[in-house]
Amino acid sequence: MEYYFAWWNLENLFDLHDSAERPDWLQRKLNRELDGWNADVLDIKLDQLAQIIKRMNNGSGPDFLGVCEVEGRVVLDKLLRKLDLPGRKYAVIHSDTGDGRGIDVAFIYDLKLFRKPYKSYVFNHVVLKRNATRDILQVNFKTRGSQPIDLVVIGNHWPSKLGGDLASEPYRIMAAETLSYWLERIPEKFAKEVPVVVMGDFNDEPFNRSITDYALALKDSDKVRSRRTRRPVLFNLMWEIQEDGVGSHYYDDWSMLDQMMINRCLLNGDNGLTLVPKSCGIYRDADMLKRGKPRRFGRPSSRSFDTKGFSDHLPVYMRIRKL
Repeated sequence: MEYYFAWWNLENLFDLHDSAERPDWLQRKLNRELDGWNADVLDIKLDQLAQIIKRMNNGSGPDFLGVCEVEGRVVLDKLLRKLDLPGRKYAVIHSDTGDGRGIDVAFIYDLKLFRKPYKSYVFNHVVLKRNATRDILQVNFKTRGSQPIDLVVIGNHWPSKLGGDLASEPYRIMAAETLSYWLERIPEKFAKEVPVVVMGDFNDEPFNRSITDYALALKDSDKVRSRRTRRPVLFNLMWEIQEDGVGSHYYDDWSMLDQMMINRCLLNGDNGLTLVPKSCGIYRDADMLKRGKPRRFGRPSSRSFDTKGFSDHLPVYMRIRKL
């Protein structure tokens, strides 16, 4: 049994311009930005996203998909209705935060493969930057089957580089420290090591300090496998595919902002699940690219508006095998 895990930044998946679900303060802030964002435009955006998601995993869709830049549960439910794949029974876990633009992290997963977790198994943390901005979402799942296996998945959307790399770096380091703290607590809660998948848009690359020195996500699998390493290190799968001209996001040049990471337990296959070797990649559908760059959907109020576009990020994916 194999599971296909993916992550995708959906780029500003907002509800309607005048959504009743949006707080007044956020409506005032987004009013001009969402000018022209009506039911027809949202429906086209959802169709565009859904067609790519359904193409993943050789046309059967992902078993587990982490997403960010979604405004809330309302638009996620609308997206779910578009994912009408045979044999799938998708469900959503959504983390509603106080982000300054109202964008959140969420998971879409197949209820036939993963049990719906109890509310007490869902945790989120908002990374503060004088006001709430971006979040980390942890969910403790169990696989379906006669012998369920614990699996922890942590979704991340770290603070952006707005204001410059150095000025904004401390906030991503704060997020990384929070992630490492959670990784330390997981074995304490379960009284054993359990498989952990960490995914997200980190707004930093695999070689940046926030990732290597604070999140402790490494490129050396031997260091991660070693039990001499007592700290909660991660194996960053993006090192396997990172090279010049390859990335998940384009701004002046390609960068690997979207990443998949796993802990030692999952890398070693110690508790019923293991990584499928060389299974990590960037999902590059030809329709998603325009002049060699991600084809953005944008917004009617922006110059980048393109109803045949998708997102300014490409999805990343990996496979996990049940032993």
